[in-house]
Amino acid sequence: MEKRPPPRAVLFDAYGTLFDVYSVALEAGQLFPGRGDALAQLWRDKQIEYTRLVSMSGPQHYRPFWEITREALLFSAEKLGLMLSPEAELRLLNAYRHLSVFPENHGVLQALKARGIPTGILSNGDPEMLAVTVKGAGLGGLLDHVLSVHPTRRYKTDPAAYQVGVDALGGPARELLFVSSNGWDAIGATWFGFTTLWVNRSGAPLERLGTAPHHTGSTLRDVLTLFP
Repeated sequence: MEKRPPPRAVLFDAYGTLFDVYSVALEAGQLFPGRGDALAQLWRDKQIEYTRLVSMSGPQHYRPFWEITREALLFSAEKLGLMLSPEAELRLLNAYRHLSVFPENHGVLQALKARGIPTGILSNGDPEMLAVTVKGAGLGGLLDHVLSVHPTRRYKTDPAAYQVGVDALGGPARELLFVSSNGWDAIGATWFGFTTLWVNRSGAPLERLGTAPHHTGSTLRDVLTLFP
């Protein structure tokens, strides 16, 4: 792989990278004992599937990420045969607004800030839901940018979605580090031209698409190795 200059800024994916999307399993398990993990997994899978479906079908079919998140929940509960009352729906959506953060996140962002490295989120999330989640996690003062793909009416991995990060931080893309725990997102960002770090927390296999991220780690702390 080509040698690249040290990155001058960092963009983080939000859902799955900074925020644990599967932390909703705790609330789901309280509502549906023994089914929390299954609901959290299917909910996430369907959410991503819906983003791809609307992106591939054109901007006229775009729906904000919060709507997609709700619709994915409704589908998943029905698929699993769970009776989702309005109260249970509200509880689960509220849990998604207040996802847990991974334990190393604050320390990593504080270290980057101390080194003067510009940081930001580049996410499928629409602006309102990102604002609530970032504030609830106490990350607002540690991020220079909270960027949503919403204005493009496209979701990652569409190039227009990644271009939002370049427009905000300045190019070229290869001078920006994009960090994601989602293998598909790391590959899409690599294709776009970012320097990429895949935070492979689960030990998942590499996507078989003939492309690898420029760097791979197991926690967000691996970001700091690229900014000595």
